[in-house]
Amino acid sequence: MRKLTFEEITGQRLSFGELQGLPRLPVWILLDDIRSLYNVGAIFRTSDAARIEKLLLCGITGHPPRKEIDKTALGAVQSVPWEYHENCLAAVKKIKNKGIPIAVLEHTDNSIPYREVDYSFPLCVVLGNEVNGVSDKIVKEADLAIEIPMFGTKQSLNVSVSFGILVYEILFQYLKSIENREIRDYFYSKCSAAPEK
Repeated sequence: MRKLTFEEITGQRLSFGELQGLPRLPVWILLDDIRSLYNVGAIFRTSDAARIEKLLLCGITGHPPRKEIDKTALGAVQSVPWEYHENCLAAVKKIKNKGIPIAVLEHTDNSIPYREVDYSFPLCVVLGNEVNGVSDKIVKEADLAIEIPMFGTKQSLNVSVSFGILVYEILFQYLKSIENREIRDYFYSKCSAAPEK
């Protein structure tokens, strides 16, 4: 085993041009009043890595162009489709009207550990404010509540860390569910971790 060089790693990455038109993970991520621009940037970067369909920035959530977002996004604001919506609840209702289920990453009386959920697609996942979590109004609209089990003294993880854990579980469930080998191959194109054919 040896560590890959920077050139080898970047040579395996898709260009913006190659990314256009490729299938995306049929998941929308809605940010409900995320206060830290650095968290927003980190979520952009992880959204690029998982190739999500769309990122919805809502309420007080900052949106590009902002240097703080760019600092952690490292260019992902160009590769991730995104929209800004002033009203979080209105954005959730609009998505529900399209027939897309709403899942909140939140501690509720009916939350299911994230690895025990059988995800269906398309899906919209709502991530909440760093202090207050997902707003009560949006929780009431949700079809599903997901939580990441916490085994220490803290009640939650940083929102961008939580997103990274959750989105990869969703992504791998999606890739396992795809029967069309061509779509799976598109997802794994230029990926050093591609499964054997």
